[in-house]
Amino acid sequence: MTFTKTTAVALSLGMICSGAAFAAPTDKHDGTWQVQMVTESGICGTNTYAITVEKGNVRYHGNPGETPAQISGQIATDGAVSLDIRRSSAKAEASGSLAGQAGSGVWKVDSYGCSGRWNAQKRSSVARS
Repeated sequence: MTFTKTTAVALSLGMICSGAAFAAPTDKHDGTWQVQMVTESGICGTNTYAITVEKGNVRYHGNPGETPAQISGQIATDGAVSLDIRRSSAKAEASGSLAGQAGSGVWKVDSYGCSGRWNAQKRSSVARS
């Protein structure tokens, strides 16, 4: 093979491979979400939080000086939500689903006798650091 043909083949393969990398799908639920938790039973109150979903994993974005929340669980590819949220001594369990730009479900904090519902709105498809 001549230098020109070798270079052309290499460039073509490089373009095909890089095109495949750029076309790789991201999880449709990835991004920043605003979540409102509304208490329907108990004294926990109503709170709004910002979270980031990245490949099914969830990160909490607290305010400066606020006790951080530890989140475990997953957002499944079909949008099913199953999370445990710990903050100080409280542990909340949340379940529900995300679809498109919105989501909803239920939550409870057994130690405080609180329960309610949550609603989420997607704010950005870009994960926030």
